[in-house]
Amino acid sequence: MRQIVLDTETTGLEPKQGHRIIEIGCVEMVERRLTGNNFHQYLQPDRQIDQAAIEVHGITNEFLADKPRFGDVVEDFMNYLKGAELIIHNAPFDVGFIEHELNMLNQGWAALDQYCEVIDTLVMAKKLHPGQRNSLDALCRRYDIDNSHRELHGALLDAEILADVYLMMTGGQATLLLDSEVTNSDGGDTGGIQRLSADRPALTVVRGSDEELALHEERLKAVDKASGDNCVWRQFKQ
Repeated sequence: MRQIVLDTETTGLEPKQGHRIIEIGCVEMVERRLTGNNFHQYLQPDRQIDQAAIEVHGITNEFLADKPRFGDVVEDFMNYLKGAELIIHNAPFDVGFIEHELNMLNQGWAALDQYCEVIDTLVMAKKLHPGQRNSLDALCRRYDIDNSHRELHGALLDAEILADVYLMMTGGQATLLLDSEVTNSDGGDTGGIQRLSADRPALTVVRGSDEELALHEERLKAVDKASGDNCVWRQFKQ
């Protein structure tokens, strides 16, 4: 299963007012593992960026002056998306902007859902956490995902964070990279279970020294006293 987690940054909030995409960030997952096959592109919008938008993402017209336009990268972008399951937070916003850009080209591009399935993680989050805040930042806090490096919004960074959020929302993922797949002797996938061969050396048992055991006993006595003689560790047979 190939999935693309996508985010965009724009000159403003409404494509009907002539606002344009200025950054596209995508990360690819295959079988719920990040592949490193990302798509990231800054774009020249041929219009001024709203000051309020600059305060959100920090991208300026000066920075974009020498960047390609959407039409210059559309073939590569659409080929990258084609056939994938597209994961977006608040999908109508990003899909609306992408389809606006496609329509402006007058090249016969169809609606985005003709090329890939779209999943909205904001809709998913509202079903999972009704009545709660479900912004990307709020979901990071809820799922204990570190986004402390996110001082400003950025399409690729937000796509990477959303990939983590999506995996947590849909059951978690212990291994994110494809090259960490574990296979059995026949070359088949073992589902992440690694079996130890019979000829492996026995595990070494390291026992505590007399000093360490004495310190451990003192700690148990303290716990026993604090818990009213109800230390769980005392209930195990030596």
